Amino acid sequence: MDMAASGGAMSLGLVVAAFVVVALLIGAFAVGIRVKRRESPPPRPEEQPHLPEGGPVGEIQENRTPQEMPRSEERLLPHELGQQGSRSAPDQERPRWDEGSSGSFGGGGGGRH
Repeated sequence: MDMAASGGAMSLGLVVAAFVVVALLIGAFAVGIRVKRRESPPPRPEEQPHLPEGGPVGEIQENRTPQEMPRSEERLLPHELGQQGSRSAPDQERPRWDEGSSGSFGGGGGGRH
């Protein structure tokens, strides 16, 4: 009898826990709906970004060279270097493959025939 009574209490506890979990899920769903209602609506078509007057901006293709490292007697720290970008290369001709020069991995040989 004691085992039957404890089993009934345990099943009653599981039912109560299940109701608590369901109540928490319903509460979370209700809170989510309230938060969603407070958000601003999605932008209308006239509020969307549009292309500039001259059409889409074209791609610029150019060779770039790094800027020279500043020379100093003392060691320079990264925050002392400033902006170290690149600039447009004086020679804009693209390098081409030279016939007879070394191939991959610097082999330079005739390769396997």
